[in-house]
Amino acid sequence: MTTPSAGPGSAQGAGSAQGAGDRRPRVFIVDDHALFRAGVRAELGDQVEVVGEADDVGPAIARITACLPDVVLLDVHLPGGGGHSVVTSVKAAHPQVRFLALSASDAPEDVIAAIRAGARGYVTKTISSAELVDAVRRVAGGDAVFSPMLAGFVLDAFAAQPAGGGEERPSFDPELDQLTAREREVLRLIARGYTYKEIAGELYISVKTVESHVSSVLRKLQLSTRHQLTRWATERRLT
Repeated sequence: MTTPSAGPGSAQGAGSAQGAGDRRPRVFIVDDHALFRAGVRAELGDQVEVVGEADDVGPAIARITACLPDVVLLDVHLPGGGGHSVVTSVKAAHPQVRFLALSASDAPEDVIAAIRAGARGYVTKTISSAELVDAVRRVAGGDAVFSPMLAGFVLDAFAAQPAGGGEERPSFDPELDQLTAREREVLRLIARGYTYKEIAGELYISVKTVESHVSSVLRKLQLSTRHQLTRWATERRLT
């Protein structure tokens, strides 16, 4: 396991870059902010070949499947759901595509969700240009790359797994771990102030289904109002 702190000038960094091959990695960018995507393109420069971009889950899955890049730079929070949904959907049919999460969030649950889905690494948006290029090349070459402070989350999570490789998952928050991926998506949108109708539109589900998810979340968390849900999600930085 490596981290971006081992810079491009180190022996380890040079070896990984060479291992990725002489050609530039083909990169796809997924983020819901156009200005940020443009910034990433500029930061990567001619060190990689950017072959496409998307701003939400559905378009990302379709376009990544069409062009099959070497590495997908992926934000974990997207309007249509968690970025892990993109990883899971694409890797089911195209396991050769590698994902590197690039997010403003350093929450343990976001890091672990991305890795569980199949991402090869997770770095935060505070990463420098040189470190990002190095991270992309490392992931393209098969390495796993994490920002230094996030590597500890991953090590702790897998150290907590049963030795026999059972189905039990590591948990950083027993209450949060009760919720399904869809329930977390609904909860996050509620915390952002979305109405039930707006949530239904974002997730392509019916208002009745949204209400069902909310009722389930309230029951599991032993809460009674939307206000309490919002406060609970905000305290856990799910927004």
